[in-house]
Amino acid sequence: MTTFDSREDAFENKFAHDAEMQFKAEARRNKLLGLWAADLMGKSGEDAADYAKEVVKADFEEAGDEDVYRKVAGDLGDKADEATIRTKMLELMAEAKGQIMSEVK
Repeated sequence: MTTFDSREDAFENKFAHDAEMQFKAEARRNKLLGLWAADLMGKSGEDAADYAKEVVKADFEEAGDEDVYRKVAGDLGDKADEATIRTKMLELMAEAKGQIMSEVK
């Protein structure tokens, strides 16, 4: 194998790893967001866990975060405005990435 082939393989492996980590972080963020929203709606225990799973599944409707936002915003109604939900999504993404990075070490 040439040096070029080795570098190409390394870049491909890094790309695949980064994509996997991003997917895991988004799924974790969506679960955390679902638990947060469930709490605002007065759900707890198994009901909260089930709702969090619904939020995770909502992310498979289309690319990006809009499907998740629409799900949570629609379910919360007037319990949280757009800025609050979007800010929480950003906060929870950072938290999710931190959790995943601590698991990898």
